[in-house]
Amino acid sequence: MDRVEHYRHCIGELLNRYAQCWNEEGIETQLIVDTIHDLYLLLKTGWDGEQRIYYSVFHFDIKDGKIWIQENNTDVEADQELNDMGISKKEMVVGFHHPSMCEYSEFALS
Repeated sequence: MDRVEHYRHCIGELLNRYAQCWNEEGIETQLIVDTIHDLYLLLKTGWDGEQRIYYSVFHFDIKDGKIWIQENNTDVEADQELNDMGISKKEMVVGFHHPSMCEYSEFALS
């Protein structure tokens, strides 16, 4: 399996696992996988009483041969889970951190 296919597989496994475990009455979990453009999203959408719910739980991209963690609105350490699946932190970019912070982290630079 080539590297990008491995990334796709690992991201898909992670998102599928969390999509199945977060069930809330009236709130739909949407898993969006676009392997052509390498965009991967886990969304929550629906209603909680009068409150509209719509937010991104996770958002990953594969760009320039690296996994970009664009959004993680959980306490799940997605980077560590991907690392446990054989993806080094140097193959991941934390997109929600300001670029000036990246040089001081163990993650890849953009």
